[in-house]
Amino acid sequence: MQEESTIKALAMFAHPDDIEFSCAGTLAMLHSRGVETHYLTLANGCCGSMVEDREQTARRRWNENLSAAKVLGAVAHPPLFDDLDIFYGRESAQRVSAVVRRIRPDIILTHAVEDYMEDHMETARLALHAAFTASMPNYVTEPSVPPVAGSCALYHALPHGLRSPRDGTRAYPSFYIDISEALSLKREALACHESQKLWLDQTQGMDAYLEEMERMALEQGSDTGCFKFAEGFTRHSSLGLSAESYRPLEEVLAGALWLNKNYPQSPRGS
Repeated sequence: MQEESTIKALAMFAHPDDIEFSCAGTLAMLHSRGVETHYLTLANGCCGSMVEDREQTARRRWNENLSAAKVLGAVAHPPLFDDLDIFYGRESAQRVSAVVRRIRPDIILTHAVEDYMEDHMETARLALHAAFTASMPNYVTEPSVPPVAGSCALYHALPHGLRSPRDGTRAYPSFYIDISEALSLKREALACHESQKLWLDQTQGMDAYLEEMERMALEQGSDTGCFKFAEGFTRHSSLGLSAESYRPLEEVLAGALWLNKNYPQSPRGS
């Protein structure tokens, strides 16, 4: 989405820790290959505590976001909404679009179109809207940011739990990225979200939080038959965003990519 030579990637997800579960390994690998990476959770996490008030919780979650982004080598951007207040509408779309125009990403990583909660799906819609309107001179953002020229490719991660929210069947991406070299960073970044981890440790057993993340990465790696740990993505239609041939994520990480030729079915043919 920009004319400069440096490729930029933006991870835009709903809540603190969503990036770590969905795409932190890929984000870390992009950074290691010279891509300028950005980290944005649209919601501030204010509902993520049973003991602290909304303001205290939001401050804590923001500090945890900063720590996680630092681990991944990404620039952290402040959240725009309270938890459960992410809605696709004019005002929210204008605010998200302003951030995307300032960053000018070539790559946007975001939630699945269908996921288990509305915040995730609304975030995916807002990400697409921001990418689609970035170059439109007559589209007004809030605050006002000039339009930017160039192409953008948007990629959807798998739904949380790797299952369809409609019927619980296994969901599959169109390709996988081998994140084995970045798993330790993915785990370290997720561990930065101490308030969430502590609550889950107390209610679900020690390190259940980290183990669930690794289980999901291991399951995706097993899908390929050749990667130990992986993260899966499906590229959104290029219509209105770029030429069909514009695939910056696949090009940068070509050596770590495995194509699911059976998409949207199981890559193993079962």
